[in-house]
Amino acid sequence: MSLRASVKHFGLLFVLALGGWALWPPKSVSPGAGAASPLHSGLRSPARFEIQFSPGMTYIPGTAPYGVGKPVEGLAGVVADFEKRYPDTRVTLVNIPNLREYLVIQLSSGQAPDIVNVNVENVWQDIQKGWFVALDPWLEKPNPFIPAGQPGSRQWWDQFKYQAITRRKAAPDGKAYCLSYDMVETGIYYNKSIFRKVGLQAPRDWDEFLAVQRRLREAGYIPLLMTRDNFNWAIDLTFDQLYVDLAPGIDLNENAARAGSLGAYLDWDELIALHERGFFTRRDARYLDLWRILHDWRPYMNSDLVTTDKIREFVNQNGAMIWDTNLLTYRLLADKQLGFDWGVFYPPPFTKRTSRFASGRPMCVIGGMANQYEITNTAFSDTGDPATSERLRRVIAFLQFITVPANYERIVCEIPAYMPNIVGVPAPPSLRPFEEILLRRYAIAKWTLTFDLRFTEIRTRMLDLYLSDGIDLNEFMVWMERNLDAACDSILRRKHPDMKELDRQWNLKAPARAGKEGLP
Repeated sequence: MSLRASVKHFGLLFVLALGGWALWPPKSVSPGAGAASPLHSGLRSPARFEIQFSPGMTYIPGTAPYGVGKPVEGLAGVVADFEKRYPDTRVTLVNIPNLREYLVIQLSSGQAPDIVNVNVENVWQDIQKGWFVALDPWLEKPNPFIPAGQPGSRQWWDQFKYQAITRRKAAPDGKAYCLSYDMVETGIYYNKSIFRKVGLQAPRDWDEFLAVQRRLREAGYIPLLMTRDNFNWAIDLTFDQLYVDLAPGIDLNENAARAGSLGAYLDWDELIALHERGFFTRRDARYLDLWRILHDWRPYMNSDLVTTDKIREFVNQNGAMIWDTNLLTYRLLADKQLGFDWGVFYPPPFTKRTSRFASGRPMCVIGGMANQYEITNTAFSDTGDPATSERLRRVIAFLQFITVPANYERIVCEIPAYMPNIVGVPAPPSLRPFEEILLRRYAIAKWTLTFDLRFTEIRTRMLDLYLSDGIDLNEFMVWMERNLDAACDSILRRKHPDMKELDRQWNLKAPARAGKEGLP
């Protein structure tokens, strides 16, 4: 059998295996594990409402996040308290894979958990299918578990600390499908001891950042530890730095409900309309600069982005910096043998020396919401209609219950991992630098979450080849154009966006593009 045929047959077997695995019932976790509640001793009695909730691995009772410290139990206790209040209800915690293919199969068959944990940008792709419940009717009313006069007693919305991120994370149809439970952000962790030894300080702009990495490499260190997935962040940050000044002229789908942090966010239909006009092609000078900048940065990273254990290399002081989320603070603080001081800074902004299209603005936020809870069509399976479903109301009540500050603190603050997003629940001191980062504006696009898995896989493979000098920029751009053409065609066939309205908006915004250099 030829190599091509072998790969083809292996791919088919993989897809079939994935489909069978996705249809298998999700692994359930007893919420009573470790909880002092008679409701969870022995067999559980039948209940009128059986709710399945996928909270994310960090909060699964009985597990030690990252293998560090004692197993968490906070959510188990809160679930037990909810079941005491509602004896006719049982809440089962499930651990489902964070894989779009799995979720699509579960949702299309009506077998998904009642509450899932999915990046909301992925949810936006499917809102027309009726798979998810818009939360606005409940968010705009009081949380019944909150005492009068407290945040949330007038509107549930008021409980959330990061209003610019939480309240404005509306879908393209202007509705909120996601409960932003907690927050996450990225940062560059650096070894202060190495920096002092080499005579360096945290950089203020991109040119200083590259100079710091050159010095570290000369001193025998890996300047920056990265993984392949980190480039998803790097692409979004670089894109924003080069395109944000164009936003008034290319944001073709303005939506009052998404003002604030998402005021200039480019959805899939806008990216398609722009691509049809030559954006994100070899004729787009900004797009060429994006990939050039990433190529120039690549030599300062670990050579193997796939198998290198970047955290181990940082802890062993072979690498001087590491790009990771605020979750790494928990692991570093728990390491009693670390042996060095560390700090955090955010990727610094580009200058005109980096690119003539540099905006000069601070780098935008690429994090934001961490665990993002959506209610699926399973929640109203008793009647098939959200308007008449009692089961749905009990699911809503559970979400409201886990946002009560005292309950929330038991869950989120059990370990210093995610930043609290409920008013009155303070973040641990180790996470406060990331709180400041979250006050920045959001990225104007999230490329990995906009198109399908095929688009992302092809881009990842060809980017690996380009960054390692296996192909040049021109050949890489040929692949990128073909890949984006195919992704756009797929969406146009499946979703039928109103391209005439986008054409009208493009013409209306012509004055905002006047005089801008480098347009395709």
